[in-house]
Amino acid sequence: MKLDRKEILKALETITVAGEGKNMVESGAIANVLTFGDEVVIDLVLHVPALHIRKRAEDDIKKTILELVSPDAKIKINVKVEAPEKSEVTEKSIPGIKNIIAVASGKGGVGKSTITANLAVSLAKMGFSVGILDADIYGPSMPMMFDVESAKPLSVEIEGKSKMKPIESYDVKILSIGFFTSPSQAVIWRGPMAGKALNQMIFDADWGELDFLLVDLPPGTGDIHLSIMQSLPITGAVIVSTPQAVALSDTRKGVSMFMSEAINIPVLGIIENMAYFTPEELPDNKYYIFGKEGAKNLAEDLQVPFLGEVPIVQSIREAGDFGRPAALQTGSVIETVFENITRNVVQEVVYRNKNLPATEAIKITTMAGCSSVKK
Repeated sequence: MKLDRKEILKALETITVAGEGKNMVESGAIANVLTFGDEVVIDLVLHVPALHIRKRAEDDIKKTILELVSPDAKIKINVKVEAPEKSEVTEKSIPGIKNIIAVASGKGGVGKSTITANLAVSLAKMGFSVGILDADIYGPSMPMMFDVESAKPLSVEIEGKSKMKPIESYDVKILSIGFFTSPSQAVIWRGPMAGKALNQMIFDADWGELDFLLVDLPPGTGDIHLSIMQSLPITGAVIVSTPQAVALSDTRKGVSMFMSEAINIPVLGIIENMAYFTPEELPDNKYYIFGKEGAKNLAEDLQVPFLGEVPIVQSIREAGDFGRPAALQTGSVIETVFENITRNVVQEVVYRNKNLPATEAIKITTMAGCSSVKK
């Protein structure tokens, strides 16, 4: 059987790339089509650096050719991402930091900081160099979770400049506004002041060489999020949610923020926290207190990876309260749970870095009292 190039192009005219109004052929997304008997090689050019759009485009092409041209076709797709050049953007980065991962949640109380802390120690146990930037200015929790509440960052001189030295605990470097305030002191700052404090912790710190910097964002989609994305080129975002409908509604908004055309930060996946409860005396039972597989189903609906689920276990709460993340419990079920999730995160980062261009820091401008976001 020999495939016909014109027939393939005609079939590809029936599908579009997400975010583009024209079909794949008309828009120029299909750069080339070569046929070799029953084999077809397609060069696909995308202009949006988002994992879910790439995966959807590849799936649509394969499905369309198999259905409309030949069910026996052998299909190879070469994808190239060409993000539009934006000359007005000033790139910012931290020398020595390879990947910056934003950990976010649509609403508070879903365990985002707990997930961040355990991801960090799991990465460190795997041999990676890891740091955490506690960007939850109004509710910093990393000092307590790592048992360093009384610690104060020292000043060190690096190439003639004074820098903050992050606090290190369990092989994780940490900076938090909590190191500069008392535990009972409320941080009452407007957005610009909070943004300035974050910039100091980002750029006036001696982070050294890091494989991963995890940024623990506050809940929601607000000023702090824009400040971070304006300051740093985020490699990707991990979204934390519980299975309940209220949390999922806000999670959808969080994913939408990162995937919006103006921001375009790849969503590495969703983690479902508080997925189910298993009593110690009934180890084979699972009770879905907040609903079953809500975050998993949402991930499938949004076409983003599902990174795993974390059960409700008393030791996770106790570990956070006592300043020793639960993933450090050698031989425990929780250690295995976080190891598996962390491997999935690392896998998605590797895939993202291999297939998508580097993320740009966004540029924020203000016009007529309204904020607009540009890449």
